[in-house]
Amino acid sequence: MSNLFYQTKSPRPVLDRADGIYMWDVSGKRYIDGSSGAMVSNIGHSNAAVLDAMRAQMDKSTFGYRLHFQTEASEELAEKITALTPDGLDKVFFVSGGSEAVESCLKLARQYVLTQGQAQRYKVISRFPSYHGCTLGALSITGMSTMTAPFDPMMQRMPKIPAPRAYLDGLDPNNEATGWYYADMLEQKILDEGPETVMAFIVEPVGGASTGALVPPEGYMQRIREICTQYGVLLIHDEVMTGGGRTGAFFGAEHWDIAPDLICLSKGFGAGYAPLGAMIARGDMVDAVMDAGGFIHGFTYAGNPLACAAGSAVLDEIARQDMVGNAAKMGDALAQRLAGLMQRYPLIGDVRGKGLLTAFELMADRGTKQPLPTAVNAHSRLVDIAYDNGLIIYSRRTRGGASGDHFLVCPPMIVTEAQLDEMTDMLDRSLAQFMAEMPKLAAE
Repeated sequence: MSNLFYQTKSPRPVLDRADGIYMWDVSGKRYIDGSSGAMVSNIGHSNAAVLDAMRAQMDKSTFGYRLHFQTEASEELAEKITALTPDGLDKVFFVSGGSEAVESCLKLARQYVLTQGQAQRYKVISRFPSYHGCTLGALSITGMSTMTAPFDPMMQRMPKIPAPRAYLDGLDPNNEATGWYYADMLEQKILDEGPETVMAFIVEPVGGASTGALVPPEGYMQRIREICTQYGVLLIHDEVMTGGGRTGAFFGAEHWDIAPDLICLSKGFGAGYAPLGAMIARGDMVDAVMDAGGFIHGFTYAGNPLACAAGSAVLDEIARQDMVGNAAKMGDALAQRLAGLMQRYPLIGDVRGKGLLTAFELMADRGTKQPLPTAVNAHSRLVDIAYDNGLIIYSRRTRGGASGDHFLVCPPMIVTEAQLDEMTDMLDRSLAQFMAEMPKLAAE
């Protein structure tokens, strides 16, 4: 009997140790961390250099409140991360996680428009489906009904536009006209809401949990940048999942050579070694807010020196081992293996992603894109089967949280081809077992 509780009552064994891409429970059973936890453990588990850096910082200090001291660890990490961002994005505000990073961007954006005499701007347009965090502010811009509906009376709901799911709409994602088709929905929404009221648009460069590694159509990212600039709308990139190298570039936006006004960063940034996230902002925005009296926002653990020391060492290891390059190479190899499984299993209706942010989606009919019956609960059952077989993958309902089943396969960026083969074999066995169970599951 445990005194802990989280989202569900699903039992899991007690973790004993972890190393590289592997984890062991207290019974000695080994698992492959095929999802890097929740797409967090980008550099793998128990990296010796990161642990050494954390021990060294622990010998100096584990906490220094940001209003009382600057710390070498936080200054060093801020310098390292801004060296990787587009020009102009040179100010960092550290937090402990993705939801905090998103909240920070929303609050800085609001305070910035106030300094510009634009108090009427407060609306943040986002997409449906989307996921941007579990705090009330982040939920207000999240497009996933099952997660937001219970809290609707407590939130200021924000406008949404459809996510560019070309594969479901029967459109060619490689045609720039498709990208413009979806991007122009943003312009129309701005006009419908009143441009003078719209403060920001937030987007994941590559979709995360809500859309299952959705890669935007050609031209989409460039066009939304143009639209935001045209109407004076701030562009926020939610790089909580894509930042840190997972897509084969340190920031997902690098694939389209565009710069947002604000970046939310977490997950792989700290790689699971310590709670860590960041808002990265344009310097002129920060200067305007500071000159107007300061940023009305903050968290007790912002810039924690132990977390920042871990994050700094994580960045060093990503560079030293060229993990971004490996993510690109192994991402191609993983996509090929998943495409091979798609040929064997008609149930797999789509394979997508970029780098090691990769997913496959199960469908009842690949041609019509009809999802499996919700009663089958494929999103949870296949995960449980794979887990029993020693492979950890991550799933969500594809279509706004209500139906559809996609599975993220996102191993740490240190993964090898041999390990991908091992993962593919385990996934193959799991899919075969799931298909054998399907008639019974559907009947229930």
